[in-house]
Order: sequence, then C-alpha cells, then structure tokens
Amino acid sequence: MRVDVITLFPELVKAVVGCGVVGRAADQGLLELNCWNPRDYASDRHRTVDDRPYGGGPGMLMKVQPLQDTIQAVRQNSRKATLVYLSPQGILVKQDRLAQQVEQGSVIFLCGRYEGIDERLIQQEVDEEWSIGDYVISGGELAAMVCIDAMTRLIPGALGHEQSALQDSFSEGMLDCTHYTRPEEFQGIKVPEVLMNGNHQEIQNWREKQSLGRTWQRRPDLLEHIVLDDRQQALLKEYIDEFG
Repeated sequence: MRVDVITLFPELVKAVVGCGVVGRAADQGLLELNCWNPRDYASDRHRTVDDRPYGGGPGMLMKVQPLQDTIQAVRQNSRKATLVYLSPQGILVKQDRLAQQVEQGSVIFLCGRYEGIDERLIQQEVDEEWSIGDYVISGGELAAMVCIDAMTRLIPGALGHEQSALQDSFSEGMLDCTHYTRPEEFQGIKVPEVLMNGNHQEIQNWREKQSLGRTWQRRPDLLEHIVLDDRQQALLKEYIDEFG
C-alpha cells in the first residue's frame, strides 16, 4: 500500500515507520510512506505557508498556493489515490472505511495546522474529511499516524498471524473477546476452563459469546447495526443470563 502525507512536520509522521507492525511492513515492502512538505512549494524566499484569516480573529490559516502545488506534485505520483483531509469536522473513521482504503491500495493524507486550511482548497481538492474523535489536537499528523497504523494491520502479510486482524475489535462490527495467557492462575483468578480443554469449537463459541457480551455491555450502539443470526442471539442471551 502507498501512503502519501502532506505535512509541515514530516519527521513526526516518519516516526510511525520506526518500529512495530508499521516498521516491519515498510521493511518488507508492504507499505510505502512518502511525506511532502508544503514549505518546499512556497513561492517566497521565507517559505511562508500561513496567513491571517479574512474577517479577523485569532490564529493563522494555511495558504492555498503551497498546499495546492504540493497536492499537484503528489498526484503526479499517485493519481488514483483518495485525498483525505484530517479534521475534527470530518466523518468518524471506522474499521470498515480503513479496510476499503487498504483495498484501494493508496491514500493521500492532508494534515492541517494552525486554525486549519482555506475552505476553497477543501472544496476543490479534498475527496473526504476524516476525524478520529470528538476532540481537537494540534494538527493532522497524529491522526494520520493513527490511520496508518490501523490500515497497516489490514494489509495482507503485515501481521505475524493471518487471523490476527480478523479477530481485532470492530473487524466484525463488534468488540473483541477477552484474552488470557500464562500463568494459569494470577492473584487468585484462573484462566477460564474452556480455553484449556482443547475443544476448538467450544473455544470459538466461548470467544464469540464474550465478544457479543462485551459489545452489549460497553458499546450497545454497535449491535444496532448488526443482524445477529439465531446462534449469535442464543449466545448473547446466555451471556446476559449469566452476567446481565
């Protein structure tokens, strides 16, 4: 997958490929990350990328010209990529949207700074606006890094086990089940017996019941968008009867 990031702080974004899953994916050639600095496309000798907003008010806005020239340069190398502006005003990005982007194979992230960017550039150049949550951070770089990490997990071959991404929270629209590792007993709490009996079907049923139950307890809104089959409804009922 190819990811291009338009940012005033390329060194910050590049840190995401320094370790972990994203770093291994880059080393294996599964992920290509390119950063583009609008200062390199500024038209004046001071490399100015911001200016005062019309109508007054605090703060500065990112200028149109350096950003548009940067976008045009990026598109010469990645013509079919979706250009995403990371903004608190965007749609809340979810797992299925990230999976679609991975399937497409490329994306361009536009990272704002200051008070944002000129609305005319958004109208003319941006395909989608994404938000990672209902809060404000200093720029789009951290949001881009979050999305890059989440998307990398979905690239075939990026994880150590091909089933890992399929079992993540939200992969099936629900939260993940509970997990346990050694020791068998910790501070008086034992690992559930079903996980040690070697019956793979029982283990699968137990994990699915835990996933359904946790979603019902913590994110019931997710269940409103899922059609449960008879077996899943029975598993959820078992969980509610046991823990509800």
